[in-house]
Amino acid sequence: MNKAIPAVLAALLAAGSTATGAAPAPTQLYWGDTHLHTSYSFDAFLNLNDSADPDTAFRWAKGLPVIHPYHNARVRIGTPLDFLVVSDHAEAMGVLRAIVNHHEEFGELEGWDAVKRWASVAAIRVARWTGYGTAVFKDLLPLKLDDWGSNPVLDPGNPPMNTSLGDINPTVITSWNETIDAAEAHNDPGKFTALLGWEWSSIPAGANLHRVVITPNGREQAAQYMPYGSDQSQYPEDLWAWLGATASRTGSEFIAIPHNSNISKGYMFAETTLRGEPMSADYIKTRKFWEPVVEITQIKGDSETHPSLSPDDPFAGFEPFEFYLQQEWQPYRAAVGDFIRPALGRGLQLSGQPGGNPYQFGLIGSTDAHTGLSSAEEDNFWGKMAYDSIPANKTGGAVADTRSTGWDMAAAGMAAVWATENTRQGIFDAMKRREVYATTGPRIALRMFAGWGFNPSDAESPDLASLGYAGGVPMGGELAGSAPTGSGVRLLISAMKDPKGANLDRIQVIKGWVDTAGNSREKIFDVAWSGDRLPLADGSLPPVGNTVDEARASYSDDIGAAQLATVWEDPEFDPGAKAFYYVRVLQIPTPRHSLYDAVALQIPPPEKFPTAIQERAYSSPVWYTP
Repeated sequence: MNKAIPAVLAALLAAGSTATGAAPAPTQLYWGDTHLHTSYSFDAFLNLNDSADPDTAFRWAKGLPVIHPYHNARVRIGTPLDFLVVSDHAEAMGVLRAIVNHHEEFGELEGWDAVKRWASVAAIRVARWTGYGTAVFKDLLPLKLDDWGSNPVLDPGNPPMNTSLGDINPTVITSWNETIDAAEAHNDPGKFTALLGWEWSSIPAGANLHRVVITPNGREQAAQYMPYGSDQSQYPEDLWAWLGATASRTGSEFIAIPHNSNISKGYMFAETTLRGEPMSADYIKTRKFWEPVVEITQIKGDSETHPSLSPDDPFAGFEPFEFYLQQEWQPYRAAVGDFIRPALGRGLQLSGQPGGNPYQFGLIGSTDAHTGLSSAEEDNFWGKMAYDSIPANKTGGAVADTRSTGWDMAAAGMAAVWATENTRQGIFDAMKRREVYATTGPRIALRMFAGWGFNPSDAESPDLASLGYAGGVPMGGELAGSAPTGSGVRLLISAMKDPKGANLDRIQVIKGWVDTAGNSREKIFDVAWSGDRLPLADGSLPPVGNTVDEARASYSDDIGAAQLATVWEDPEFDPGAKAFYYVRVLQIPTPRHSLYDAVALQIPPPEKFPTAIQERAYSSPVWYTP
């Protein structure tokens, strides 16, 4: 770990840390996407997005009609967003566009040997050569590492990218300045928030370790630095060191959001650092400071949990994406360090060491779309890559040679924040204090508070939020200290359907704890549900039903409920055991985007994929620490 980090971090911690108490009331719910790529990202451009730039992305998010970058049709989001982060890859930002468009400011390609090999092909125009983008992208990806016991970054034969562009390439400078210009032009405090950010895209040996970096600051600070990429370092510790030094030098604020832990080969939430070293107290404090939030769901799959890791959860394994991003295919293998729920449990197991719990984070969703269009609606989904925006193209590989198709992608997700105002600082502060949650696409309104004294009547109160803040902590918070005698953790929960979406099936509480033998344990409680269903003899709740009409790709709200609310008390509470709790809300079944495509193409639904899915919301956890 860079020895400069602790001193820098100490100064930043003195100025403010990740708050875990109540936010200044009142808070409002705002919807956005913190992870969106435009044609400035090399992989987006290679896969036929050659026109949707940051300005297009912000216009789409605000509800304006735009031209699709692949098929040139006029398209429009169903419901505008409240905020957006354009997060193009720091590595070679804008460079592929420059190759094709013959930009004079392009400069030298230091190190990008794979791109050099394809430069003459690029001149023919990538937009009409469907095989070209995949071939170049594959050439840029790392090789796989057969031995998972080896540190992926230290494998000398497999650097993720042999690059040294940094801030010396004039195209990268131009692209970053144009991204700043677009965000400044579209930011409208109180109405629409355009946040600046980028993606640090470390993927050693196919282990996805990517982070999206976000700042609430504008041009004054952002013009003083260039986005830090994995071409400068593959280690998260070095990213955090750069964030600390840059924050100190420029007066900036940052957070880094890990994503796609589901394809990290167990390294995202490992028991050691990426260098294979024990986590020090400084390492843990630093990681928690810079990474208060994690992306749990997006187009490349859901990262809540896996059936092999949560075998007693019938809703585990939602929208799996079991393909590594690397040149050579290898079978997928789920690991504890890949998924959010097991990682939260691992955090409890490690929390007794100096520095505390390294995996104490809030949860959001976002798209990771590379089309410039933040589309998470099943019936208005424009694919991961621009090439996969039309149904006929979804049978081919959208992401290099991973053997995946456009139908393997999920139409997900959304970031929901409870913020005091729709401004850059308001959205950022909500993320810092973890008062945020994720959905897989629908705009399900979800409140959750943890405390000791909530009463059943509180769930029906029109002042539910005021009662929640006064009597406990919101999602993302901590209940510390001694529990009142005879009382267990109580959760005050309210969920309301998306006004344009489907009814709700149920509310579940997922609890995790460590038993006396030191083992991580989990249990799922159905705490509120629609209709007059009664639990079965084994305690499970019968399914809500399914109204999906496969011939028409439609459904009805004849089942489910528009709103569910409850106060739940942990019936197995142990005042001496650390625990976490988060809420999962399930919709009734609705058509998946692959079914919409099949009906439009007049073909049978692809057998590999379900015709109906149960979309969901995930609250950030709360933690009980005795």
